[in-house]
Amino acid sequence: MEPAVITVTLNPAIDKTITLPRFEVGGLNRASQVRIDPGGKGINVAKVLKKFGVDVLATGFIAGDQGNLLRNQLIERAIQTDFIHVTGETRTNFKIVDEEDGITTEINEVGFPISDQDITNLKERLRSYLSSNSVIVFAGSLPQGASDQTYYELIQFANQAGAKTILDADKAALREGIKAKPYAIKPNIFELEQLLTRKLDTDQKIVEAGKELIEQGISLIIVSMGSKGAIVLNQKEAYRITPFPITPKSTVGAGDSMVATLVYSLLENKNLEEIAKWVTTAGTITATKPGTEVCSLEEVKQAIHKINVKKLL
Repeated sequence: MEPAVITVTLNPAIDKTITLPRFEVGGLNRASQVRIDPGGKGINVAKVLKKFGVDVLATGFIAGDQGNLLRNQLIERAIQTDFIHVTGETRTNFKIVDEEDGITTEINEVGFPISDQDITNLKERLRSYLSSNSVIVFAGSLPQGASDQTYYELIQFANQAGAKTILDADKAALREGIKAKPYAIKPNIFELEQLLTRKLDTDQKIVEAGKELIEQGISLIIVSMGSKGAIVLNQKEAYRITPFPITPKSTVGAGDSMVATLVYSLLENKNLEEIAKWVTTAGTITATKPGTEVCSLEEVKQAIHKINVKKLL
């Protein structure tokens, strides 16, 4: 059976989370806990969707022994995989968690290089999975050797198959990718300001910025703002969602949880107000988790009534 959802991670990672009582810069640190997880934005989306009971395929590129470890860890989580092996080695991303201050420091390796032929091979691999019923998520950084137009090419390819495409990227990858008119994007406020090269310090400015992108052919936009919540809009409506107060433990995976919950909401045919509430609740709950742990469907259901919703448009 074809998966309902495909996540594409071009530059995945092994996430190594090192928890310390207190992080001493320039000093000797002894870990109280070490955790290793398969990582990368698209892979994190797949992990959340699996917890939500959604049939999902994780694909993209992997390399070397680290790549095999990543794939095997996903298989252990009962996530279907079909990665393309390339030369080099899958990167390791380090998350250093300071328990005393509640601060997470991230150190990300660069990762393996890819070629134009690798992108062609990925398109051929995707061809056998894509249909008009597919939802496909393109998320994360681009590997070495990938052009800024990589997401543009892949989104165009998926759009031609009738799939519903979602993009979560930043900088040039986002700027070029949106030209292919993905169905939805999820920039955070900093990424949106970078994209439009101006400060967006009010809800009205954010909505106006979103409208500009919708006029370019995007159907749905989620602008995440960390502890301040999110603004979610389409051509006709816009909602400002303020989350309930939490004690954050790690923001790693919060945005990916929002993307996964958007996918789930689309599959469930939820309206925009419901989507806004669901995605913000999911991101908020994941921010309360240590390391790279993510929210569950039951946790989202139990907490969604705590969310404050204001209609802006």
